[in-house]
Amino acid sequence: MNSNIIYNESIPSEKKKIIVLGSGPNRIGQGIEFDYCCVHGLLAIKECGMEAIMINCNPETVSTDFDIADKLYFEPVFWEHIWEIIELEKPYGVIVQLGGQTALKLARRLDEKGIKIIGTSFDNMDIAEDRGRFSDMLKELEIPYPRYGTAHDADEAIEIAHEVGYPVLVRPSYVLGGQRMRIVLNDEELENGVLSLLKHLPGNKILIDQFLDRCQEAETDGTHRTGGNS
Repeated sequence: MNSNIIYNESIPSEKKKIIVLGSGPNRIGQGIEFDYCCVHGLLAIKECGMEAIMINCNPETVSTDFDIADKLYFEPVFWEHIWEIIELEKPYGVIVQLGGQTALKLARRLDEKGIKIIGTSFDNMDIAEDRGRFSDMLKELEIPYPRYGTAHDADEAIEIAHEVGYPVLVRPSYVLGGQRMRIVLNDEELENGVLSLLKHLPGNKILIDQFLDRCQEAETDGTHRTGGNS
């Protein structure tokens, strides 16, 4: 027997396919709502008559149960693995919005390769993740927003904080959730916070926001409909 022969047990079907990217192994402090969303995304794909393909590598989640997706790739949610699967399956599109930050970080690669992202486009996701672009959009639309600035190092961050005024909210730009977000009161705390962010997220822009004390937060979700009555 020739040991150099490679066998592939995954035979692509002729059906229209949608791939859902999961969030990988759960981490401490990470909720399971991403997996809940992935499961319902897979069920919705199947209800639409398309083949639902799941890529995830967490054995403790429902999305990797044998009867949820039509096909499960129990693989790390890394670009190299995903690209090989995409080349094999040739899906109609990929859903990245249900797998949390792990899946969202792959949207740029998919967009560059011309792979259709189902739902929100990469450019619109980038506006939401790039806090600088998002704040610029608010300014253009004349929507009130806290004073802000973006920095690439601690010295630049301190300069911006003096313009904005303490206390300030410090966070990495390309994070939709609250990962590594902190409130700082002075230059020393700010310098330590920025150095910590750049250590864990090198190359990321740092957003310095005016912190609104004793304010109330309101959140709304909306959908855009095209065609028909609205």
